[in-house]
Amino acid sequence: MLRYLTGGESHGKCNIVIIDGMPSGLGVKKSAIDKELSRRMLGYGRGRRMKIESDRVEILSGVRKGVTLGSPITLKIDNKDQSLDTLPVVLNPRPAHADLTGALKYSHHDIRNVLERSSARETVARVAAGAVAKEFLSELGIEAASHVIAIGSVVSTGEALEFGQIVMLSSKSPVCCADKEASRLMCEEIDSAAASGDTLGGVFEVIVRGAPPGLGSYVQWDRKIDARLARAMISIQAIKGVSFGAGFDAAEARGSDVHDEIFYDKKKGFYRKTNNAGGIEGGMTTGEDIVIKCAMKPIATLMKPLSSVNIKTKKSVRASVERSDTCAVPAAAVIGENVVALEMANAVLEKFGGDSMKEIVRNLEGYMKQVRRF
Repeated sequence: MLRYLTGGESHGKCNIVIIDGMPSGLGVKKSAIDKELSRRMLGYGRGRRMKIESDRVEILSGVRKGVTLGSPITLKIDNKDQSLDTLPVVLNPRPAHADLTGALKYSHHDIRNVLERSSARETVARVAAGAVAKEFLSELGIEAASHVIAIGSVVSTGEALEFGQIVMLSSKSPVCCADKEASRLMCEEIDSAAASGDTLGGVFEVIVRGAPPGLGSYVQWDRKIDARLARAMISIQAIKGVSFGAGFDAAEARGSDVHDEIFYDKKKGFYRKTNNAGGIEGGMTTGEDIVIKCAMKPIATLMKPLSSVNIKTKKSVRASVERSDTCAVPAAAVIGENVVALEMANAVLEKFGGDSMKEIVRNLEGYMKQVRRF
């Protein structure tokens, strides 16, 4: 089983992630991890922090001469802004943030102790781990991509695009949106929110192509692949909703219009012409593209802060203002893509487990032959 643990504070010395369970024999390039870290930093509406940092990974263990050893992989990303011990005390909690509840839970009388760890800066470690997972999946013919489909009131037209088109078009957009006109309007919406000291949320989509049928299981609730993916996605800071395929739209339709009919071809095997299930049925992958949508709330830090209460004096005040973004939906899409890669890698290892890449590839190939001959 693949597992990982992150550590670090927003303005501490660094963020670290330890990945345990990655098999031996996987080629891992520092440049590939750095590429994902750079993607996380981009996006129209990001704040000043992204102009300070230039995230780069240092591989501390588990890799020798660019190849995994099978032992725990340790990755470190240094913070350029290491001002943790000199930053001022925070007493005015921000609505919609971990500030107040975190202070109550851990008995902190300085909210700084809460916000430094609850900050989305923590996701830099998860993206680094996800980059390794993407390298693993790529060796097995599985790819993940993400794109933004809504920011604020601006929604993409929803034109159906192929996986490759989404990757190409979204990479050219300042907001990671494959719809050029919607991308322009999203930037305008962000400018408008920034001018009024406000923030914006939105919706992004993650697509996984090439996953074999049968990852996950129907036999226990905690083995269902959609449950595991949903848990991982909702753990990303500011994510408030997750859906698969047609999602909530399916609730408004009849079964005959929603359920994906099954067909058979000697070359293809079993397949569907539609994918309203989002590539998952009964807690298992179907072999179709996995499609996940996530709703992100607006960033909690406002330049024109909302009402709050000072935790020391108990008097009404305005919430604290921390350096932040106007909109981070494009960054959240990249984070989501990498978090999904980690869960998919875990599901692959569970199904085709082995200690080396050679063994896992052999197991997958044998299984796919079995499925095609069914």
